[in-house]
Amino acid sequence: MWNYMCLPFLLLVWNDIGVAKASESILLPSQTGVDDSRSLVCSSPDPNLNYRPVIGILSHPGDGASGRLTNDTSSTYIAASYVKFAEAGGARVIPLIYNEPEELLFQKLQLVNGVIFTGGWAKKYEYFDIVKKIFNKALERNDAGEHFPVYGICLGFELMSIIISQNRDILERFDAEDNASSLQFFQNVNIQGTLFQRFPPELLKKLSTDCLVMQKHKYGITPENFQGNPALSSFFEILTTCIDENSKTYVSTVKAKRYPITGFQWHPEKNAFEWGSSAIPHSEDAIEVTQHAASYLVSEARKSSNRPESKKVLSNLIYNYKPTYCGYTGRGYDEVYIFTQPRSRF
Repeated sequence: MWNYMCLPFLLLVWNDIGVAKASESILLPSQTGVDDSRSLVCSSPDPNLNYRPVIGILSHPGDGASGRLTNDTSSTYIAASYVKFAEAGGARVIPLIYNEPEELLFQKLQLVNGVIFTGGWAKKYEYFDIVKKIFNKALERNDAGEHFPVYGICLGFELMSIIISQNRDILERFDAEDNASSLQFFQNVNIQGTLFQRFPPELLKKLSTDCLVMQKHKYGITPENFQGNPALSSFFEILTTCIDENSKTYVSTVKAKRYPITGFQWHPEKNAFEWGSSAIPHSEDAIEVTQHAASYLVSEARKSSNRPESKKVLSNLIYNYKPTYCGYTGRGYDEVYIFTQPRSRF
């Protein structure tokens, strides 16, 4: 009886001791008693890294609001969440307006250190052709020795899969149009060198058990069909899968084997920067997922050897445009950048 009665007291004492030890183990430099401030110097930047990286984001047909914002049928848009996503990682953004003259578009492509293909619906005609050309340019730049990362998100990943497989029917229907989910890491996957490498162990664990990523798609590819396609399986390694609302499994994250290219069927940008759906996770863990995904993209872009003329970069940055607020409808995007005509200076 005495032992049971004393247990709460012992636990309390042990807890106090543990807290005291924890606080004693974390000392700030000023608390160590050693004043070495005079010898402190800022470390030199790594000359092999680009500390002013720029990410190109390809615009998508429409206004991002089903025509509510403009009736100009030639307009294109970029959801502001993708811009904020790149900026959160420490990069600036140049919009790549998909329907501007190709010569101008590819001049802008020479100003960036990486590219994002966004989500959306367009899978045919001019938009698909431009995505294919930019994707092939990215491969060429990497093959020539430049480190040039690509993020394909949702539609962007689907289009890359079509391009690599050379099969427009490679995609399958799934029920994952508006729900948060977990990520299931693929069997025997090695996350070294992937976006998940820097995730804290506890967050990696929660990714598999908690709904920390947002799904917003009708299409995807089963692991069996992905691995069964020689072109896809030789180009990409499957990192994670997800399960849709009908318990059907699809590939959700991939990493190219020879290139700094990552494909997401989920949306890493939405957790921190979109509020139009109540299904989007906004927990601290979910926000951390967005931050790590953004940081990884930009850390890869810093490895790019491309150092374009500063004046050309400044003249084409997203700062030359104003976002349009469209979140008052309570659905869809919160902000979009709408492009109705080319604006660049070369």
